[in-house]
Amino acid sequence: MIRFNKPLKLLAILCIVFTGGMIAANTAYTQQDMRLSKGQTVYVPVYSHIYIGDRETPYYLAATVSIRNTDQANSIIVTDVNYYDTNGKLIKKYLEKPVHLGVNVSTRFVVKETDGKGGSGANFIVKWRSSDTQVNTPIIESVMIGTRNQQGISFTSRGQAVGDTGK
Repeated sequence: MIRFNKPLKLLAILCIVFTGGMIAANTAYTQQDMRLSKGQTVYVPVYSHIYIGDRETPYYLAATVSIRNTDQANSIIVTDVNYYDTNGKLIKKYLEKPVHLGVNVSTRFVVKETDGKGGSGANFIVKWRSSDTQVNTPIIESVMIGTRNQQGISFTSRGQAVGDTGK
């Protein structure tokens, strides 16, 4: 039998309580996050650059927008993927025709690191819909990454539904 002194016993109890709380919080987030919809307009923040240092030097980033169909029984149709700059000006329409994403299928759209047109407040507006039934909402997020000299930075942003486009 292992014997703990009082400070170690207290630390062990706190770790168990804290870990249990984190599991409960994660479970609550997962259950709360599950939504059904027939379609949405989703705002996805992206950063073609961020600023570093006191002089606010631009640090250019490549941005990837990922759209993941999370529904386990139905396809979704991505109808629009449009890229806007910090001032809300349309930079690029990525789709010429709708794209079908089957069960568990993902697609991605890339803004090159050398393309600094978007700015620090750039965004994508993504529109998707289902055929005729409510489905699990897709995960739509952006991943930004950049390297310079021997320094690298990466981070993600999650899309936010701003409208319902379902029938």
